Amino acid sequence: MEAVYDQRRYLIPFRSSLLPQIFTDTLVIGAGIAGLRAAVSAATQGEVIVLCKGEAVESNTAWSAGGVAVAATSADVETHVRDTLTCGAGLCDEAVVRDVIGGGAARLAELIEWGFAVDRDAGGGPALGREGGHSASRVVHALGDATGRELVRCLLAKVRATAGVRVFEKCFTLDLITPSPEPGAPVMGAITHHPRYGLQMIWAQATILATGGAGQVYRETTNPRVATADGPAMAYRAGATLADMAFMQFHPTTLYLPGAPRSLITEAVRGEGAYLLDLAGRRFMPEAHPLAELAPRDVVSREIVRQIARQGGRHLWLDARHVKGFAARFPGITAELKRFDLDPSEDLIPIHPAAHYMIGGVRVDADGRTDVPGLWAAGEASCTGLHGANRLASNSLLEGLVLGERVGRLAKASEPARRGPVGVVSDIRPSDHGELDLADVRSSLRSAMWRNVGIERTGAKLRDAMDMFDFWGRYTLDKIFDDPQGWETQNMLLVGMLMARSAAGREESRGCHWRSDYPEPREALAVHDVWKRGSGARA
Repeated sequence: MEAVYDQRRYLIPFRSSLLPQIFTDTLVIGAGIAGLRAAVSAATQGEVIVLCKGEAVESNTAWSAGGVAVAATSADVETHVRDTLTCGAGLCDEAVVRDVIGGGAARLAELIEWGFAVDRDAGGGPALGREGGHSASRVVHALGDATGRELVRCLLAKVRATAGVRVFEKCFTLDLITPSPEPGAPVMGAITHHPRYGLQMIWAQATILATGGAGQVYRETTNPRVATADGPAMAYRAGATLADMAFMQFHPTTLYLPGAPRSLITEAVRGEGAYLLDLAGRRFMPEAHPLAELAPRDVVSREIVRQIARQGGRHLWLDARHVKGFAARFPGITAELKRFDLDPSEDLIPIHPAAHYMIGGVRVDADGRTDVPGLWAAGEASCTGLHGANRLASNSLLEGLVLGERVGRLAKASEPARRGPVGVVSDIRPSDHGELDLADVRSSLRSAMWRNVGIERTGAKLRDAMDMFDFWGRYTLDKIFDDPQGWETQNMLLVGMLMARSAAGREESRGCHWRSDYPEPREALAVHDVWKRGSGARA
């Protein structure tokens, strides 16, 4: 891997002295729940710039249909902690789990004060739903099944009303700036590209990565098109440590229709009583797990894949015909199904699992610090130890709120960042491999990830995936591109390779990582595998 994937420090050659210069105190890369909440906190200590790869409303957060898991009482804090640790399969950091869960109620109250339109129950309090892996109803939602969209609306309005915060939309972040290419050199900001203004240098005292997930690395995903693993890739090139890259959570139920996008059918639908049915119309989850349809997501996803394989079909069914008030509780899903002439009160819903949430990411401590000075991370791009080997449903938005606030408040440079000339004329040699069909490479790597690094894995499949990544890397990573499609593809190749290598080295099954050739967990592997440019993996 090192020869192909570790030779690049920057995606493009540049000299900072020849580019436009922008200065700020805190740079936040990403505008999901973690990035927006961090920006509000960071604004209390100086100027802030928030970078959005696309439109500000386009993020994994905005696509979230479920809710925020919030324990409202001290007793429920304990059960929420227990549920999270159980789901995390031995890899959770219990101190982080308790810290995040304990901070949820205050952050929710703050959101509601800012205008978050939480759904209410008959008594006027927040309506609480239940999702997979939870032993109690504690998931707060808004606008039925549009919690993410409402969160982004609320937080973005707060950000835009906060003095000293600027939001740059359609601004692609290529790489983090460091004074030298050696791992450990401090981060001093980022080099960005805007379709109108071109390349720009943004210098910052502190830089916060909140770039979201990596779902687009897979052919089947619930993630928006912007989720191309850019944050972990640029952090890796800058010398930061990544961790737990094998752990990608697959959502059990996405709408499966030929030619249609894989729209998420939120777990809250099963929380309201919907059943999973095989092709013969028979419930199968009660035989697979005591919680039946509300088992942890990895259990449900694997069982769906097994049932499809046994029956030779392409999907299974979700039965919500008996769920009263479905249209009122899930207006977004109802409208999406109507587009395809499906009525959930009368029709079965065709479903299939899809890549949903990246548990691994940039390794951080409980306050969001990476091991590179000046660089912080929060949300799905980070790896805090909260989720362990498998995320408990709706804990991700909770993490974004609690740790986003903390990272924004604490992120600051220990010493003033150097703002001198940096850059490279070229750190790579020109390619001699001829023209490259980027769309073909991207499609091929996504298909290979789905087939070989998907829900059920084997050593042979993972070796095949790594061989393919080596081949594509030789033809792609030695090229210089001048648009986001090329840069995204290079990021996806890097992170996809790390995911495959992590899964190959983890010769066990744990949480959402399932090896059919190693079906049991191994105590010796109840550790975080970590990855750093130039040094490979270590336990």
